[in-house]
Order: sequence, then structure tokens, then C-alpha cells
Amino acid sequence: MAKPTHEARLAVLIDADNASAQHLERLLVEIAKYGTATVRRAYGDWTSTQLAKWKPELLAHSVQPIQQFSYTTGKNSTDSALIIDAMDLLHGGTVDGFCLVSSDSDFTRLAARIREQGLMAYGFGQRKTPKPFVAACTMFVYVENLAVAEAAPPPTATPTFKKDPALDKLLSEAVDTAAGDDGWAHLGVVGSNLSRLASDFDTRTWGYGKLRDLMVAHPSYDVTSRKSGEGKQPSAFVRRAARK
Repeated sequence: MAKPTHEARLAVLIDADNASAQHLERLLVEIAKYGTATVRRAYGDWTSTQLAKWKPELLAHSVQPIQQFSYTTGKNSTDSALIIDAMDLLHGGTVDGFCLVSSDSDFTRLAARIREQGLMAYGFGQRKTPKPFVAACTMFVYVENLAVAEAAPPPTATPTFKKDPALDKLLSEAVDTAAGDDGWAHLGVVGSNLSRLASDFDTRTWGYGKLRDLMVAHPSYDVTSRKSGEGKQPSAFVRRAARK
């Protein structure tokens, strides 16, 4: 059974052949939200000039480079080495979850196997990442959203809401499932539903840092704060807005 998120020991396994060094610092900051990166490894052929940009980043962030020679052209031995190490860690019981950094669908079965074992499988990759790998992860974060967060507008600036049919469908399912008899749904439960419905759901995709901000901006929903029980602090609730 995985520990609470703030105590979780995470293994960060990076497919350096299929990830960019420029995202490493922001990536580790994001990972810190989910636990402590007790294992940090990057896999690749470090004799290759193609990975030259990685080397200073690995040193700066205490990431261990794992050498994997490309023995045969067209065969990705890096993937095999990463998967073997992941399975050793999985059965060793020294970590509570994995952060798989790649945009490669070859890790789809690995992510599914980690989840089957009851551990968290966080994926990090570009928007071009194949959907099967995204869906196999417990949560998937697009690295483009990390870059957007760094260059976010000041708090006083309000993003312009843009209608998105896919988002509308997702929110509708999440809110309707969580709604009580009065139509109001606890925002925390809505957030949990969204994570289960779509592993890559991230409010930053639509320019909002928090789910509440997104729901407030959405014209189809009302948001309010109220107490969910005696002596409890007010919580955010959301419901479908009345049609005008």
C-alpha cells in the first residue's frame, strides 16, 4: 500500500533518448508535489553527442546516469534497461511510486504493471505522447504545462475562457457523479473524479492554476463556499448553472 503523498518515496526514471534536458529542473519541482525522489536515474548512451545537454543538468540535480550502449541500430536498448531496473525496484519494495519520464509508448505495459501492483505511476512527456501510455499512468503531466506555469501571467491577470467540447464532457461527468440531491458537488470530489476519468487532466492545459479558478471561469457552472459539516472550515462546491 502506498504511503500518503507527502511521504511517498518515488523512483524517477528518465528515458534521456526521449526527453529534453531543458525540462529537468521544472520536472523535479513538479515531482516534489507528489513525494520525495529517492531514486533518480537517467538512461541513455552517454558516449553519444546527442545527449551532451543532459550532462550538466544531471550533475546539478543529482541524477545518476545509467550507461546503455546502442548495440544494434534500430533497437532501443535504453528502454529495456529502464524497464528491468523498474521491475527490480518494484519487487524490492523500496519505493511507493514511479515517475516515468518519456514520450515513448514502449512504457505502456510498465505503467500498467506498476498500477497493478498498487503503486502510483506518474508519467511525464510531451503532448505527442501516445494515448495508450497516457491512459496507463495514474496521472500524466505534459511537460509543456510545466513551461507554461513558469511563464504564467501575474495573479491579477485572468485568462480568457475558451470553450472546449472535450473539457465540457469531462467536467459534466465529474460533477454529475459527485453531485448530491441538491445538485451541488464538493469540488475536492470533482477533482478526484477528473483524475480517474482522465489521467492527463491538468487545469494548466486551459491556463488555470487551480480547479476552482477553472470552474469559476466556466460559464456553465456556479461555485460557492459553504460548510460541509458542523465545526468544519468552508469548502468549495460546484453545480451546473441555471439555464438563462
